[in-house]
Amino acid sequence: MAKKISNKILKELHLRMVRIRRFEEEAGKMMENGKIPGALHLYVGQEAVASGVMQHLSAKDQITSTHRGHGHLIAKGGEFSKMFAELYGKATGYCRGKGGSMHISNMELGMLGANGIVGGGPPIAMGAAFSNKFRKTKQVAVAFFGDGASNEGSFHEAANMAAVFKLPCLFVCENNGYGEYTPQANHQAVVDVADRAAGYGMPGIVVDGMDVIAVYEAVEAALKRARSGEGPTLIECKTYRFYDHVGVRGMGLTYRTDEELETWKKRDAIIGFEARLLELGVVTQKSIVAIYAGVNAEIEEAIQFAEDSPFPEAHELLEDVYSERAEA
Repeated sequence: MAKKISNKILKELHLRMVRIRRFEEEAGKMMENGKIPGALHLYVGQEAVASGVMQHLSAKDQITSTHRGHGHLIAKGGEFSKMFAELYGKATGYCRGKGGSMHISNMELGMLGANGIVGGGPPIAMGAAFSNKFRKTKQVAVAFFGDGASNEGSFHEAANMAAVFKLPCLFVCENNGYGEYTPQANHQAVVDVADRAAGYGMPGIVVDGMDVIAVYEAVEAALKRARSGEGPTLIECKTYRFYDHVGVRGMGLTYRTDEELETWKKRDAIIGFEARLLELGVVTQKSIVAIYAGVNAEIEEAIQFAEDSPFPEAHELLEDVYSERAEA
């Protein structure tokens, strides 16, 4: 690892994961305390996936996200202040307070939108990839989705078309073992979602989603293939969410055991990666503490920004809802 990946990139991977973890922890607390309206689907536990993927992408590359999508935008360069403002429903948020947790988007970062519709993202990413190929750019579109979404017709249609036209597209399945509250074994017969790739003539790869380096390396190869015109890849990242489907509760749930949760927490992607970085001498314990302190200070400032920001005006209710195009 030390020979193939620079210390700069290793530090960036770590910082991306820490930023996601701390944002989600604070956002979850605020939801539980009634400061943020609505439900939040937290990304805690899955940070290695977004970080490993986004390390390779530029702002010009596109992504589509899911209902559990805060981590994707943060890893792609999203600002805490605009993220918190959006969760608060404030006019200074990424979508001027109208998108909320499940519909955050930012075209400047290539974030084509989080999506509350299960399986809603893959067709959008495929469409972006079609555009990229038509315009002969080197952009790649990445669709994030869960194990449950891999059962949706929208995923299969997008995968089929992407493979037929050899589009520069990546399908990244974040398999956290549950479709909402249903174990994977109860909603699909396959053990590995990646096996479904064979039906479309594209590579299917299973990756340890708790290992950011494993994700980083798998995506690097898939992106090289996509950018060279060889078509899409399905990457299945085996991961786990530490909290409930919605909110911060993790222990004492009826659909999974506390023992299962503790087993996965022992494989915490951030803790494990920090141990590797310390062993390699890439970071020190003092520098890790400083990183968390810096992120915490940024979060505190962002929350204050969100709380001080105004709500959208009533007359803006229908603005940004419909696309207006002048007639020729």
